[in-house]
Amino acid sequence: MMRKVEGSRAAQGFRATIGKDALASVVVFLVALPLCMGVAIASGVSPMAGLITGIVGGLVVGLIAGSPLQVSGPAAGLTVLVWQLVQHYGVGMLGVIVLLAGLMQLAAGLMKLGQWFRAVSPAVIHGMLAGIGVLILASQFHVMIDKKPIGSGIQNFLGMEPALLDTFTSGGTSLQAFFIGLLTIAIIVLWSMFAPKRLKMLPGPLLGVVVAVIVAAVMELKIKYIPDLLANPDDINNIWKAIQYPTLENLRGAFDPAILTSAVSVAFIASAETLLSASAVDQLHQGPRTKYDNELAAQGVGNMLCGILGALPMTGVIVRSTANVEAGGVTRASTVLHGAWLLLFAAVLPFTLSYIPVASLAAVLVFTGYKLAYPKALPGLLKFGKSEVAIYLITIVMVVATNLLEGVLIGLGLSILKLLQAFSHLEIHWNEDFVRNRVELHLKGAATLIRLPKLAAALEEIRPGAEVHIHFEHLDYIDHACLDLLSNWEKQHEITGGTLIIEWEELSSRFHRRRTGAQKGLVRVVT
Repeated sequence: MMRKVEGSRAAQGFRATIGKDALASVVVFLVALPLCMGVAIASGVSPMAGLITGIVGGLVVGLIAGSPLQVSGPAAGLTVLVWQLVQHYGVGMLGVIVLLAGLMQLAAGLMKLGQWFRAVSPAVIHGMLAGIGVLILASQFHVMIDKKPIGSGIQNFLGMEPALLDTFTSGGTSLQAFFIGLLTIAIIVLWSMFAPKRLKMLPGPLLGVVVAVIVAAVMELKIKYIPDLLANPDDINNIWKAIQYPTLENLRGAFDPAILTSAVSVAFIASAETLLSASAVDQLHQGPRTKYDNELAAQGVGNMLCGILGALPMTGVIVRSTANVEAGGVTRASTVLHGAWLLLFAAVLPFTLSYIPVASLAAVLVFTGYKLAYPKALPGLLKFGKSEVAIYLITIVMVVATNLLEGVLIGLGLSILKLLQAFSHLEIHWNEDFVRNRVELHLKGAATLIRLPKLAAALEEIRPGAEVHIHFEHLDYIDHACLDLLSNWEKQHEITGGTLIIEWEELSSRFHRRRTGAQKGLVRVVT
């Protein structure tokens, strides 16, 4: 009887929300369609591989995700890394790397490590995303003028001006592609600024691509279209030909240290981006909060399946997730349905892809890269000190100058050094009143075992018989070793006729400790 009641309530709840979820799913589908293909092109693989990842992200991950309203699919944040992997190992090996990354994510989720993936300095995360933005903008700028990226991030970035000058000098189809790209970006920007409220839910990138398709068709432009990117243009009518199952030879390569390192890179970056996105989505709605371990495990399952299918890796993506919430999505049904619409499109309307200019999809990625690279995080980071800004800027430079993994590792290393410096930095300010025979010691920073010799040296300089006051208002932390030093020094100082006065209430309130020994000459503080 109880099960019947619960089933009836669930059915009523489903009927109450399915209308909103269905509408939201259509909006998410429209946002996801150009992004899935654009990310795939930027990653150096077939546009259909991006659609397959979007379908898996909706139909599979959407059902089991720990963040019900987060949408998963191919992400711009992995574009640069995936492009490097494809250039180095080939498309066939990409599936193995994604499969291994998914296994790592699933294991991490089952071991309850979801929260640890969030323990990355915001300066490093923002720097990583901004660096990725610069790389995407630089590489896709060349694609937007119907040329190929030159090579490394620095080469693409430095080659933007010469490529543009060559385009205006030589004219032809490259110039036509450039204007189609500019038209797409202009539509996106103008739509975001002046779109009527009733039509706001229509995504600017989709509208920009549709306008570009119409203009290119009417003017019969001889620029590159999606089929031109395929080895066999007829494959555009059969998305399933993009599936590349890992071969036995490729699977043997899974034990190669370089392949394992690449899988760790994909797993780490995908997990960090997913869980940060989930945290941001939680702030957009009042529904169920994210279960981070479940979300991480679900992403692992999704990436394992994408690896088997030879598709792109996936993450939780903030743009599509935000569109889901703003369009009125209430349950995970909206995410699942968006995957169904992608599948329906891939099965019934793949021929429409033949009319989409490559320059238009590249323009969507150029605009996405610009938004990632724009230093909007600087004011927030500046509140936490110039060191955070320095880590942010250095991470950007290193991501662009070297590669994504090295840049992130350098940023993480700087964050750890900053943490070590914070826990080893101690300032001692000394004020002495000879008339009143009084000494004021103000401690700032962290009084730990590392800085105990410095504190001991300062105490040894105090004149015998003086009245000593120690202030903790600017102290961030004090450990047991330093407290024990103060206790022992007080006993010796009293023998000379001196006294030690410590503001214990202040110390207790700041460090959540209590004094258990209040005898004169005994200093003992425990948790």
